[in-house]
Amino acid sequence: MPSADSDRPLEIACPQCRKTVRWSEDNPYRPFCSKRCRLLDLGAWADESHRIAGEPAMDEANIDAWLAQADRDGGG
Repeated sequence: MPSADSDRPLEIACPQCRKTVRWSEDNPYRPFCSKRCRLLDLGAWADESHRIAGEPAMDEANIDAWLAQADRDGGG
C-alpha cells in the first residue's frame, strides 16, 4: 500500500533562485521555477560562468606538430 508521501510530487529548490519547485509534468521548466530562471542558467553556461571541473582542453594550435611527432615516434 503506497504511503501518502509517495502521492505528492517531489519539491526541490530552483537551481537559480532557490524558490521551491514542484517536480511534476505541470512544470515545463523543471528543475527551474520559470522560463526566466531557465534562461538565466543557460546564459551562465554560455558565458562560461558555470563550468564542469576537469583538465584544460587541448590547444589545437600545435596539432600539426604533435601529429608529426607522433609519426616520427611511431617508426612508421
